[in-house]
Amino acid sequence: MQASPPGTPVNIIVGSHVWVEDPTLAWIDGEVVSLNGNEVHVHTSNGKKVTTNKSKVFPKDMEAPPGGVDDMTRLSYLHEPGVLQNLATRYELNEIYTYTGSILIAVNPFQRLPHLYDTHMMEQYKGADFGELSPHVFAVADVAYRAMINEGKSNSILVSGESGAGKTETTKMLMRYLAHLGGRSGVEGRTVEQQSNPVLEAFGNAKTVRNNNSSRFGKFVEIQFDKTGRISGAAIRTYLLERSRVCQINTPERNYHCFYFLCAAPPEDTQRYKLADARSFHYLNQSSCIEVEGINDAEEYLATRRAMDIVGINEEEQEAIFRVVAAILHLGNINFAKGTEIDSSVIKDDKSRFHLNTAAELLKCDCNNLEKALITRVIVTPEEIITRTLDPASAVVSRDALAKTIYSRLIVEKINVSIGQDPNSKQLIGVLDIYGFESFKINSFEQLCINYTNEKLQQHFNQHVFKMEQEEYTREEINWSYIEFVDNQDVLDLIEKKGGLIALLDEACMFPRSTHETFAQKLYTTFKNNKRFAKPKLSRTDFTIVHYAGDVTYQADFFLDKNKDYVVAEHQDLLNASSCPFVAALFPALPEETAKSSKFSSIGARFKLQLQSLMETLSSTEPHYIRCVKPNNLLKPAIFENTNVIQQLRCGGVLEAIRISCAGYPTRKTFYEFVNRFGVLAPEVLEGSNDDKTACQKILEKMGLENYQIGKTKVFLRAGQMADLDARRAEVLGRAARIIQRQICTYIARKQFVLLRRSATLLQSFVRGTLARKVYECMRREASAVKIQKNVRRHKARVSYLQLQEAAITLQTGLRAMSARKEFRFRKETKAAVHIQARWRCHRDYAHYKNLQGAALTYQCAWRQRLARRELRKLKMAARETGALKEAKDKLEKRVEELTWRLGLEKRLRTDLEEAKAQEIGKLQETLHDMQQQVEEAKAMIVKEREAARKAIEEAPPVIKETPVLVEDTEKINSLTAEVEQLKALLQTERQATETAKKEYAEAERRNEELIKKFEGAEKKIEQLQDTVQRLEEKATNMESENKVLRQQAVAISPTAKSLAAYPKSPFQLKTPENGIPPYGEVKPLPDVIPISLNPKEPETEEKPQKSLNEKQQENQDMLIKCVSQDLGFSSGRPIAACLIYRCLLHWRSFEVERTGVFDRIIQTIGTAIEAQENNDKLAYWLSNSSTLLLLLQRTLKTTGAAGLTPQRRRSSAASFGRVFSGIRASPQSAGRPFLASRLMGGIGDLRQVEAKYPALLFKQQLTAFLEKIYGMIRDNLKKEISPLLGLCIQAPRTSRASLIKGSRSQANALAQQTLIAHWQSIVKILTNYLNVLKANYVPSFLISKVFTQIFSFINVQLFNSLLLRRECCSFSNGEYVKAGLAELEQWCIYATEEYAGSSWEELKHIRQAVGFLVIHQKPKKTLKEITNDLCPVLSIQQLYRISTMYWDDKYGTHTVSSEVISSMRIMMTEDSNNAVSSSFLLDDDSRYFLTPTSTKSITPYNFVL
Repeated sequence: MQASPPGTPVNIIVGSHVWVEDPTLAWIDGEVVSLNGNEVHVHTSNGKKVTTNKSKVFPKDMEAPPGGVDDMTRLSYLHEPGVLQNLATRYELNEIYTYTGSILIAVNPFQRLPHLYDTHMMEQYKGADFGELSPHVFAVADVAYRAMINEGKSNSILVSGESGAGKTETTKMLMRYLAHLGGRSGVEGRTVEQQSNPVLEAFGNAKTVRNNNSSRFGKFVEIQFDKTGRISGAAIRTYLLERSRVCQINTPERNYHCFYFLCAAPPEDTQRYKLADARSFHYLNQSSCIEVEGINDAEEYLATRRAMDIVGINEEEQEAIFRVVAAILHLGNINFAKGTEIDSSVIKDDKSRFHLNTAAELLKCDCNNLEKALITRVIVTPEEIITRTLDPASAVVSRDALAKTIYSRLIVEKINVSIGQDPNSKQLIGVLDIYGFESFKINSFEQLCINYTNEKLQQHFNQHVFKMEQEEYTREEINWSYIEFVDNQDVLDLIEKKGGLIALLDEACMFPRSTHETFAQKLYTTFKNNKRFAKPKLSRTDFTIVHYAGDVTYQADFFLDKNKDYVVAEHQDLLNASSCPFVAALFPALPEETAKSSKFSSIGARFKLQLQSLMETLSSTEPHYIRCVKPNNLLKPAIFENTNVIQQLRCGGVLEAIRISCAGYPTRKTFYEFVNRFGVLAPEVLEGSNDDKTACQKILEKMGLENYQIGKTKVFLRAGQMADLDARRAEVLGRAARIIQRQICTYIARKQFVLLRRSATLLQSFVRGTLARKVYECMRREASAVKIQKNVRRHKARVSYLQLQEAAITLQTGLRAMSARKEFRFRKETKAAVHIQARWRCHRDYAHYKNLQGAALTYQCAWRQRLARRELRKLKMAARETGALKEAKDKLEKRVEELTWRLGLEKRLRTDLEEAKAQEIGKLQETLHDMQQQVEEAKAMIVKEREAARKAIEEAPPVIKETPVLVEDTEKINSLTAEVEQLKALLQTERQATETAKKEYAEAERRNEELIKKFEGAEKKIEQLQDTVQRLEEKATNMESENKVLRQQAVAISPTAKSLAAYPKSPFQLKTPENGIPPYGEVKPLPDVIPISLNPKEPETEEKPQKSLNEKQQENQDMLIKCVSQDLGFSSGRPIAACLIYRCLLHWRSFEVERTGVFDRIIQTIGTAIEAQENNDKLAYWLSNSSTLLLLLQRTLKTTGAAGLTPQRRRSSAASFGRVFSGIRASPQSAGRPFLASRLMGGIGDLRQVEAKYPALLFKQQLTAFLEKIYGMIRDNLKKEISPLLGLCIQAPRTSRASLIKGSRSQANALAQQTLIAHWQSIVKILTNYLNVLKANYVPSFLISKVFTQIFSFINVQLFNSLLLRRECCSFSNGEYVKAGLAELEQWCIYATEEYAGSSWEELKHIRQAVGFLVIHQKPKKTLKEITNDLCPVLSIQQLYRISTMYWDDKYGTHTVSSEVISSMRIMMTEDSNNAVSSSFLLDDDSRYFLTPTSTKSITPYNFVL
């Protein structure tokens, strides 16, 4: 098949790069060296010279990306060698998936690539548009699923390819992804392939010449969905199991896997089935291949058992299945010998008899009947029933027919029942895993059926491709005519039509005397004029059919035997009578009329019906195609055999689809790509203000092309027009190259001239310099002589001067020494006088100071004694009040004991009363029951007596003599009547007694209720008394605590104290507005005691009636909650609300109590305040307060055991409770907030440690949780705002081609640059707004730094993953765009400073290094060591490999790294996969986490002074 239509003009000139055919490589590239009419002389890349016809030469795209294209419809030249080169290039880079329009081509890598199929990759393709990400099998499954959901129409995915191409694995991945999208909860998360495939592979796969695990049947898996898109059921249909393999195999193939698995089973199983080594069975030892490398039959047997458990096949059914498999093996070892009669047979020997008995035992049928069914046949005629014996050869055929029939009915229905079908489902996605086109040296009936199936699917495929082409043209709104393509309907008519090959085969099977020779002669006679049928020479039974993929010669020797599908009546009756339900169910009894009418059934006819049903199913669905390709026959990675792949592409119909595309408009370019490539042909068009579509139109008009079409977004070119445009473009570029060469030659000549001129100038300069040096030497000598004369004269003059100077200095020295001695004597006398005066004044002032000090000490002692006496009087008054409280407590305790005793007495009395009443009621009920029994007995006696009397009256004859008897009977009746009356009276008496008892019972119930009410009232009184006692105990304890404080203060200010110091003011003490001084004396707070404001009026006010202590606590808590609920703001950079809460809790000693509700109320207030998750200002305010309060708690609270605490430390101080709010109630409303700020912020300089109880520790944990929650809400809000912008920041928007030309509209370029960076500036603006909000609320800097560090990590993950998943992002210009955006983020980090930005910039290391790699020049010169150590040390080998293979330069046309570096990367990736190193190239987002519980300790050093 030629990729281009015949007669298509191809513009080939000298110097063109082309593809020519090669017997070894299929196609090889080269350069045209000469043309001679239609003959082309090509110099190939391997050094050979080839001469060929011009029609067999195809142009090569020299500007194709080095890594190939994702979609081969984007190839500039859509022909056979271009497709092959693109697949080979991508396969070398481990890109195994490639699109051809909507068709996915999957090349088997023969190695595991787990990073392509993990859950993370599934999430990336979930919902993504087709073609947006790299080609993948998940993309095809996602398109089918989305089309089913959106359009409500069923879809199908057709997976085809030859054995070993990876069809089964591809099907597994499809079903795994569909299960991920519509996960089925009814099967505990197990997918269809996890349930069914292991069992189907064991019973339907075998080793063949081409594949160690080849599926010998086709299967169509229907995955059913409900209206919500969730999997509701599934079903499996199989086609054409290769039944002949059960009885006949050749080296080096194997039989079905299950036979070998069972022979390698554990000893107890093999003994139960009487099995031995696989080599001892006839059905297995026909081939020398018993074991397969890499397959452990014993382990696979156990795995198959487990898979059957998962499928839902119970233990009994499993046992029956393996009994049948073992029975088939034993059947194969039954041999026959010639019998005594003519054409008869008997069991050959004892060994065969043993296998016969074992097979009958395993099938649970009669041994004699089995033997009879194998060696005899029953012929039913209208006159009689004839039993005919079989000769040994026919008996062997009968034995093999029984084995094949049993095996073909084993397993599929059980799997369909287990995975569960949904009869109500109206939507499904079908996955067809079907065998590919087959052509061997010997082709039999199975190959005919397989190729017949592929002809049917190819017709469906061609129609689909043609439909897609038409839809593409319609979508682009271009004029198109009908495209004709070769239809294979004539081949299908040859096979399936009435009078076709299958019909003739069925007809031959129905005649007893037909042979394969007569069948072949019938074919030769019938189809001698059919162009699709041919008779090979030198053969009497072979015939050839011309299929779409090539000619296939079939051998008709075994066609008749393999086509017969009838079940022998003896076999049917034998197995239907089996005592094993499973075996009997395999052969259900047929209705009598059905058995009579169905004399013959053929596999061909049945297969044709199955295929028609399959095609009807596929026609009712929207198809999607996956073509699997096996790159080599060695089944090894990194080997790409061109000839083998080309043949598979032909067989798979891919090249036929390309031919259909070439019949229309094979070359399609977007306007941008077309202008970018061919804009040089019309530069004047680009200079103008034309849009891309108009520019394309003008370029094509200038080139004079015809029959092209311009759609809405693309240019459509006919075959050969692309080559013509490239040739003209090459001419333009050649002229430009010559101009550049001319300019370069001019530059080189001028450079040589300038160099020569510079050399002459240097020589002249050297000569002139030599002459000048000589003149200079003469002048220097003259100057030296003059200088020597000058120095001699100067020396003489200086000697004379020095002598005169020495004499003058000696005279001056004597005079100055005499003056100095006189001055020294005067100063010594003055100093002695000053020293005497200083000693006298010191003595006088020291005596005066000692007198003043003694007087001050005397006054201070007197004053302190006065203060101590005053404190002692107060302590005495408090002690007297404590004694009175103790007396009241004792009285209350006595009263409680008395009430408790009375309550116990009442309980005992009530219990005795209830017991007596219960006994009395029981007696009355027993009496009543006895009376009722007596009444019933009396009634029964009366009824009996009346009946007896009635019978006696009826029987008595009417004679006068019997009159006395009647009188006696009458008397007896009267006596009975009287007795009844007495019983009635007695019954009435008993009823009255019962009524009386009921009344007494009701009265007792009423008294009981009254007692219960009294008891409840007493309990309430007791509870009130207990509360009163508890309050009094608390008050007494508080008084004791205050007394202890006063005693400690009295000791501290006693006159015997050794050190005296001034007492600091209490932090919560109010100042009077008149004088601004405390109303009372200063008190020094002790380390373990809460500061107390001493008020002289306090003892008097405490004696007055006040509210209870609990009411005061509740009131103070309400006021705290009310204040905290408001926005109190900040003072000196500290949150007022947090400080207020902390000071109140510390002052109330809430951290040291065993039970309190204030913590829950504070937590509830914070939770209510942060309900509005979108209000970032509110969240930041509470983040600041929560973090500040948590910091204070961490510095204050310390844990300790509760046993060591004294009672005074366990209870809160009642006297000091609520004094924090006393100033708030007294202060005016207008001064509230400044008053709070001044009092809460300026008090404590050091935070003391408090032994915390469980409520305080729980409050600390809850506060930590709220801190993390608020932090996460702010972080998530920021993520939500920047996430939409990140999708726009990863890929640069395309600008007009005209704006890229140098010198055209600089203002437009500036505007374009500003537009490109707008998305990044939006992100920076959002970050700045959040930073300002957090700083305005004084959030600690380490929290702000943590927020932005995680946000930058999120940006890094999103940008980096998008870069790796989208090839259009891995370009040079896009790298520059992302690099410019990252520069904006770097400027923001500098603006935010390290205090708030932290290590945010370092979090972008992955995307920074990836972008840096994209924009560096001369990538091919870089070694792997330079890349991994210097350029991208953070990126893994998988990530570097992904970027290197996806890179393309859309700006300068440079290439990626060298092939040696790519090969080294691939080797390292292979080693990593062998060492179980994770091969995923995507990053995980770890910015969802806050801080670990242990890491919160790191916030303690934050400096905060309350």
